[in-house]
Amino acid sequence: MGVSTVRQWTSGGGGEGLCPQRLILEHVTSRWGVLVLLALEERSFRFSELRREIGGVSEKMLTQTLQTLERDGFVHRDAKPVIPPRVDYSLTGLGREAAGRVRELAEWTERRTAEVAAARARYDEVRASGSSS
Repeated sequence: MGVSTVRQWTSGGGGEGLCPQRLILEHVTSRWGVLVLLALEERSFRFSELRREIGGVSEKMLTQTLQTLERDGFVHRDAKPVIPPRVDYSLTGLGREAAGRVRELAEWTERRTAEVAAARARYDEVRASGSSS
């Protein structure tokens, strides 16, 4: 990514807010956005099923994440007019494409975790020995 591309992604054009592609990137790569996309890539879920599948997410955060991803066109919300109400969440075509990209990054992260841990240990060792001198 060249400097001009970085500048494009870090400015809102006139200095106000974030550029549109940066906002989309933040939604897709947010802590819960990643997990929602990965879970929904496997199959559709009802809200409570999805919350259990992801684990550790509050009802409020999952609701906000689903609404954001739905607004961006990644998630489809299917509310069935039955009693009790039934709502299913699934990925749109755009969502499946985004989930595939996120999965690639997640798989890369899994493959490289040991290398990152080793780099952190080296960094911490250098910092610890530098601060004691």
